Amino acid sequence: MSVLVVGLSHRSAPVEVLERLAVAPDDVPKLLEEMLDRTHVEEAVLLSTCNRIEVCAVVDAFHGGLGDVTDVLGGHAGFPIGELSDHLFVHYAGAAVQHLFQLAAGLDSMVVGESQILGQLRGAYATADESGAVGKVLHELVQQALRVGKRVHAGTGIDEAGASVVSEALRDADRELGGPGLDGARAVIVGAGAMGALAAAHLRRAGAAEVVVVNRSADGGERLAEKVREHGTSARFAPLDDLSAELRDADLLLACTGAIGHVVDADHVTAALGTGRDRPLVVCDLGLPRDVDPVVGELPGVRMVDLITLQRRLLDASDDVDGGSVGAAQRMVDEEVQQYLAGQRSAEVTPTVTALRRRASEVVDAELLRLDSRLPDLDDKVRDELSRTVRRVVDKLLHTPTVQVKRLAEGPDGDSYAAALRTLFELDPQAAAAVAAPVRGADARVDGTDVGAALRWSGPDAVTPPLGSRPPEQIS
Repeated sequence: MSVLVVGLSHRSAPVEVLERLAVAPDDVPKLLEEMLDRTHVEEAVLLSTCNRIEVCAVVDAFHGGLGDVTDVLGGHAGFPIGELSDHLFVHYAGAAVQHLFQLAAGLDSMVVGESQILGQLRGAYATADESGAVGKVLHELVQQALRVGKRVHAGTGIDEAGASVVSEALRDADRELGGPGLDGARAVIVGAGAMGALAAAHLRRAGAAEVVVVNRSADGGERLAEKVREHGTSARFAPLDDLSAELRDADLLLACTGAIGHVVDADHVTAALGTGRDRPLVVCDLGLPRDVDPVVGELPGVRMVDLITLQRRLLDASDDVDGGSVGAAQRMVDEEVQQYLAGQRSAEVTPTVTALRRRASEVVDAELLRLDSRLPDLDDKVRDELSRTVRRVVDKLLHTPTVQVKRLAEGPDGDSYAAALRTLFELDPQAAAAVAAPVRGADARVDGTDVGAALRWSGPDAVTPPLGSRPPEQIS
């Protein structure tokens, strides 16, 4: 079994393409179930945020797993996934581990270093776990990715500025408002989820005069408004039906719901603009798919800040980011990846070592039984001493090669040493693999290769399992 990552992000696709594949939270369990029902997928986690949709899966074959995952995504979106092939990124085996660790560290985020991705990844894992889609492989991998992400954030200062997509959107909004900017502004937040809470916190710290939380659920909206009030900023909840009325006195509208479809349309904003106001209304749309009808951005008196404008600005800015905390974070991730892969390779040789020791024990038992048949009158004390002596000799003979093979297995060609042991001692490959605990009942070998052997192929573009000495294929 090997790990496969397939998806789209702000780095590989424009927002218009990302929103075609957007997955609502309620749809995630169903898609995970569909993937597990396919032939080649054993485990899966689906991560959907405002700037990425990706699946991390455990598969028994690269091409079969890729086909299964993309078929499910394409079926959900309602169009052949081939239409998005130019925008898909695909990582396999070691490259998938590298990607996941970089993702958790915030190095693949639209705002480099943001820490919100840790909570999003944790939430995606929890949903998959509750859906029965997580087994031993993804449990260990995702938990390690989260630990790596926390270590990078704590040890490099990569997120000291506290930047996020929300903070960057509000930075643009502040510039559009001019004058005092967000200080003293009246803001309307549509959506009371994690991003809405983050927006409320930023607005409070920026000195907003009032925050109105508009939400379909009164309970969620009231809870967020109460949290804002606890910190001394005026805040209240308003139902979605009152959105137009709330916008009449607003300086800023920030929409960040998990809805599929527009929540704010031109009529909502037109009604607010028709009150003789002499200042612009800044609209920040952070939904994927978009919460605000794009027509709103064309209305006079409206300044639009959305994922499209943010993507353009932040991608340009990320090209200039190097060295410093980002460089330190990347080095830390690289070290963690190598340690993880070395650990995996070392673990892969354990079944072979166990099988070798089992074979040696069987040979000793057979020879002692033969001795009993030839010398039935042998004194019991002598027999016991002979047994202990023979077993000590065998243990000492096996000690050095087994210790060495575990150490050598951590290198890039580690599986070759396990293969050599199986050949030299005529160990049954299936018997050796059977020593390892199966994951979801799957066979422990894939196409004649030890579990996880493909993890030897490391690098951001490695996408296929090793075939002889051929290097990995490249996909976009």
